[in-house]
Amino acid sequence: MAKPILVANWKNHPASLEEAKSLIRELSKAKLVLKKTRLFIAPPLPYFELVSSGARSFAGLASQNMFAHMKGSYTGGITPGILKSFGVRLAIVGHSERRAQGESSEAVSLKVKAALKAGIAPLVCVGEPSRDADGEYFEVLRDEIKASLAGLSKSNVSSVIIAYEPVWAIGKSAKESLAPAELAESVIFIRKVLSDLFGRKAAESVHILYGGSVEYANAGTLARESGISGFLVGHASLNAKQFVAIAKSLTGK
Repeated sequence: MAKPILVANWKNHPASLEEAKSLIRELSKAKLVLKKTRLFIAPPLPYFELVSSGARSFAGLASQNMFAHMKGSYTGGITPGILKSFGVRLAIVGHSERRAQGESSEAVSLKVKAALKAGIAPLVCVGEPSRDADGEYFEVLRDEIKASLAGLSKSNVSSVIIAYEPVWAIGKSAKESLAPAELAESVIFIRKVLSDLFGRKAAESVHILYGGSVEYANAGTLARESGISGFLVGHASLNAKQFVAIAKSLTGK
């Protein structure tokens, strides 16, 4: 059985290098638990070296974003080659916070192709801004998936990971977030869209994570009852105790 996938998105935290070092030390104490998952840590760029060296025995290095072009003079853009040189194995693309800043699915598609070309697994974030009683949000989700994965083939889509993060659920408590049955329904729908685009066999090979307000209080139930392959964790990944508890809920230990 494949290990569940766990991605820690530190966003623009911790506030200092010393706090980041402390977080890595705390996580290291639970590495036997964390190694039961396919763990990736996506820190701010200045902490790359710290995570790459300090978490090497239990986690892979991930990037919170990446530039769509392989090389060139682009001030502020971090190309796939530079990320690869640090040992980055996974890149988050199309995160809801970047989409809110105007990043389109077409731009995400370019990043997905660049990541695959560089040998970096793209973690493609998709999710509806809101839910309606008529289910029209499914069409929003379908369009986002189709545009974000445009131009991929059956052979390379298997290297893509999907993170379903409904925007309306982000920042809410576990009780206010998505119910297991609702998440299971969305996972089935995403799998159906992938099947329509790439065929059933290719669709079944794509891992689907959940990324909306993941906490220990709801992680176990969501993992058991929804058909997901793991979690994309935001704020809870900055608390070692909470994050390890989420890992335990995924592995059943």
